[in-house]
Amino acid sequence: MRGWWQDLTDLVLPAECGGCGRSRTVLCPKCRVALSAGGPGRVRPVPEPDGLPVVHAAARYADEVRAVLLAHKERGALALAAPLGAALAGAVRAGLVRGGAADAPVLLVPVPSARAAVRARGHDPARRIALAAAGELRRDGLPARVVAVLRQRRAVADQAGLNSLQRQQNLAGALAVAPGAARLLREGRVVLVDDLMTTGASLAEAARAVKAGLISYDESTNAVYTAGTREGRGERAAGPAEREAGRRPGQPGMAGTAGADDVIHAAVVAAPSDSFEINRN
Repeated sequence: MRGWWQDLTDLVLPAECGGCGRSRTVLCPKCRVALSAGGPGRVRPVPEPDGLPVVHAAARYADEVRAVLLAHKERGALALAAPLGAALAGAVRAGLVRGGAADAPVLLVPVPSARAAVRARGHDPARRIALAAAGELRRDGLPARVVAVLRQRRAVADQAGLNSLQRQQNLAGALAVAPGAARLLREGRVVLVDDLMTTGASLAEAARAVKAGLISYDESTNAVYTAGTREGRGERAAGPAEREAGRRPGQPGMAGTAGADDVIHAAVVAAPSDSFEINRN
């Protein structure tokens, strides 16, 4: 596990560029440009797993971009979190153009790494990049925060060497929202975030877990509300417009209170080149 002094050394005296190896720089100008070259775009793997939300990626997973992501994830080059976070923020913004309440907070929900992987690496790459992205978005005036509510509820096999279907089977039901945390997801626009999308299996499972958590939370809060009404507390019944909006009477409407399918999308730093829609015939 990395010591704090190693992290500080990386920040103050970077050994080499994470993308090309150029000396004495965290990320050279050429590799920094590669993280946003062409701008973010929508990505869709083939085959596309069931339940995959709309996903936007900042860059193609190749060459310098691949090297930067691996340096951050596997070699602990933590200073790269800032430029990777800036790239992820661009992908998040691209997804937000789809709509929703413009003033609602943006909730970045990182896809969790396995606990063993976090211990081995000494950090959680997706969460670290998400924190950097949230800071970037806030500096641009967009209310954003990281809501790390997903947990692995069972062990999964190493994904390396598995095809798309095998990855989906490996991850099915593996994630869940932490107990008591689903209410946080009703406070804004949910954006699932990760450093890399390949087959989309991880993002699809994360979306399933978030939706399940939201449905369970809504059912429990609606049950409490109904019980209170039956006890004669004087609350009025929900009107048609409120039922359509998916909120309880008297509660202000916001993007986070709509149906789960309407508020979840995803953003990643990189995805394979052939998954970008612009590259398809």
